[in-house]
Amino acid sequence: MMSPQSTNPARNPRARRRTTALLLGAALIAAGGTVAFAAPAAAADCATVPWMDTSKSADQRAEALLAASTQHQKYRWLVEQPANSPQQTTWSGGVVYPVQVDCTPTVIYSNGAEGAHGKAGTTAWPGPIAIAASWNLELNEQKGAIHADEAFDNRSNVILGPGVASGRTPLSGRNAEYFGEDALLSGLMGAANVRGIEDGSSPDKPVIANLKHYVANEQELDRNNSSSNIDERTFRQVYDLPYEIAIKESDPDSLMCSYNQINGIWSCENDILTTSLRDKMGFDGYVMSDFGSVHSTGPSLMAGLDQELNRPIWFTPARLDAALAAGQITQQRIEEAAFRVVRTYIKEGLFDHPLPATAKPVTATDDSRALARELAEESAVLLKNDDGILPLDDGPLTVAVVGPTASKTPTGGISSAQACSAGGFGAGGVLNCANVVDPLTAITQRVQAAGGSVVYNNGADLASVAATAAQADVAIVFGYIRTGEFADTADLRLDSNGDALVQAVAAANDDTVVVLNSGTAVEMPWIDDVDAVFSNWFAGEQMGPALAALLWGDVNPSGKLPMTFPKSVTDTPTGNDPARYPGIFSNGSTTRPAGSTEARQVNYTEGLQVGYKWYDAQGIEPLFEFGHGLSYTSFAYSDLAVDHVDDPATGDVLSKVSFTVTNAGARAGAEIPQVYLTLPDAAEEPGKRLVGFDRVELAAGASTRVEVVVDSTASNQPFSIWDVDADKWTVLDGEYTFAVGSSSRDLPLTQDVFVDRVAPKITSITVDGSQKVVVAASDELSGVALIEYSTQKNKQDASAWAPYTGPLQVDAKSTVSFRVTDHSGNVSEIVQVNRKDLR
Repeated sequence: MMSPQSTNPARNPRARRRTTALLLGAALIAAGGTVAFAAPAAAADCATVPWMDTSKSADQRAEALLAASTQHQKYRWLVEQPANSPQQTTWSGGVVYPVQVDCTPTVIYSNGAEGAHGKAGTTAWPGPIAIAASWNLELNEQKGAIHADEAFDNRSNVILGPGVASGRTPLSGRNAEYFGEDALLSGLMGAANVRGIEDGSSPDKPVIANLKHYVANEQELDRNNSSSNIDERTFRQVYDLPYEIAIKESDPDSLMCSYNQINGIWSCENDILTTSLRDKMGFDGYVMSDFGSVHSTGPSLMAGLDQELNRPIWFTPARLDAALAAGQITQQRIEEAAFRVVRTYIKEGLFDHPLPATAKPVTATDDSRALARELAEESAVLLKNDDGILPLDDGPLTVAVVGPTASKTPTGGISSAQACSAGGFGAGGVLNCANVVDPLTAITQRVQAAGGSVVYNNGADLASVAATAAQADVAIVFGYIRTGEFADTADLRLDSNGDALVQAVAAANDDTVVVLNSGTAVEMPWIDDVDAVFSNWFAGEQMGPALAALLWGDVNPSGKLPMTFPKSVTDTPTGNDPARYPGIFSNGSTTRPAGSTEARQVNYTEGLQVGYKWYDAQGIEPLFEFGHGLSYTSFAYSDLAVDHVDDPATGDVLSKVSFTVTNAGARAGAEIPQVYLTLPDAAEEPGKRLVGFDRVELAAGASTRVEVVVDSTASNQPFSIWDVDADKWTVLDGEYTFAVGSSSRDLPLTQDVFVDRVAPKITSITVDGSQKVVVAASDELSGVALIEYSTQKNKQDASAWAPYTGPLQVDAKSTVSFRVTDHSGNVSEIVQVNRKDLR
């Protein structure tokens, strides 16, 4: 089961590598920077250096290293390149450091939320948004482990990833790099990837993960000069919560602050680096900046930034010395920041396991390629399948394949390589997709093996496209939206006249299947004209074989959407308010005034209504809802039971939600049952929230019992809202509704439970016409479950409590005690009466 409780209940101490010695690899040198290295000194005997003593703890070793360091040697740890290139002494701008103390390693950072960026011979994985669509935490963890090994073999021991965001707008250019719009799914996916990188890699290949970009980094437009303006409750529940889940479920070693401001204060000099990350979430790694996201020395260091990324700009020795002399920073914070970096490097084994001297030319293996294919298969989402057109018959079909992303041969610079991974620096993708197996090749092999034929058209000429489609038994048309870092997408329409391409194919062939390659939602003005649609995301190097297996039913689709697909971008939370997106300037315009450097103000006034919660609250019907995904079989849900415990003494709430899932079709398949919770009206929450999910594989006709544990103490705070006044997560009294089903809008099973910390009351005690005592009681929430009484005559012992079932005959010399219990187990105060007092 894939609820936070079942995946990592109380977070047992992790069986982490505790070897402690660090090897720093060659750091990246900024363009134009000068490079100087100290003359080689006599090699130190590292066996005698105290920070290389593996019998000591990471804390002890780090303390020993810093105790042996000069002030400016300590400063080195506060910037990536000086920290990681211990022999280099000079950087651009005349920045000079002393050589680092002996026996410190070379560490190399590499970008790579998706995989090893741009490295030949590495595995090109499906993108994070695709992996989120698999809802398979185990596979994501396995991918993280292999990614870490590949990174180490390529001479990198810190991976800048995974990324976590909240999917505020589908226009964000980096949606493909994140895990969707839901805090629970995103947080758990991020945690799984971190665990894979840091705990799953080979013991002699230690790698540190870097959770990024903290926080509210929800658009690329003006990302380095905009302010995300958010109320506190929304900040904690929507944007902070995925990080809280990821941190508590994986204990990442490092975290990156983002470019943007939060409420007018740059992320990397914002107190949330301490008050939220450390005080509330318990993060104990080191915080690094993004490149160029630091804007100060004193405020940044004192807020909790530990390391400036890339070369020294704000954390140079001169600036640190000046800030210390001016009282803008403290020696304690310098020591603390350096200690966090050194301890992390030692704790994770970077000191004890040096990087290889040369990169391994090929790191992809048969195992990594098999996992990439499995992820591509499980992440594809079947959005529509009218009349069961899919899976395709295995007979001798003529199949038309249309569109540039189907083929490895570029058309106008677009090919299957652009569908393999998200866009990156320059025209290429972030991953090296030279070894992509394109869909055209895989489909051709499949069709020809069955005695059929394939006709291909790159889609450049619509007239020829229609002719190609018309001659086929079935047409498979590919459309794409190219997205990536540095820019948002202007809309959600297919690139390169893709909508017209789909319409041309559909007009020429009554059996049309659409395959979408994108890292975000897609508008589909042609949806009623086609028979089937697959969201295939950026599917990695095995996209072709995976897609062929899905189209012909060798693999039953099981992916579910990690983000809502709207009918129109105007239906989204930010779609009709320029102050929400793209943000405005002081003159009210969405365009920065000429000569101005003011920050774009992006107002998050939709509040908690993000993702599917927006559509629920606004009553908007999406094109395809969060959690949606079809299969070639069908699944039935039944027999919902909720074992609910509300402990008034501790305030904890725990519900075990169990139900039966049955494969009601004729094919084996996998289903992802989802559990949602609607909070009481007093919570003022927008609709329901995802609180748990599972993944079950069932043979045709088979059933299984699924249990998802929903615990108020879990990292996702399933029963809670953020109480701004109390500055804490709070569970409110009231009626909660569990809903279970296959998507956020297909929820056939529901059951109410109560959280009730208010005791019931005895409202009246009277005597009726027959001189019997009548008792009335009430309870505002869960209702009265039981009224009991006990009698005592003279000085005799009181009788045992007995159920009160109706008017009670009481002796005039007796005293009667009453109490009432509600359905939540709360008991009222005891009320005593004497029969004669009621005359």
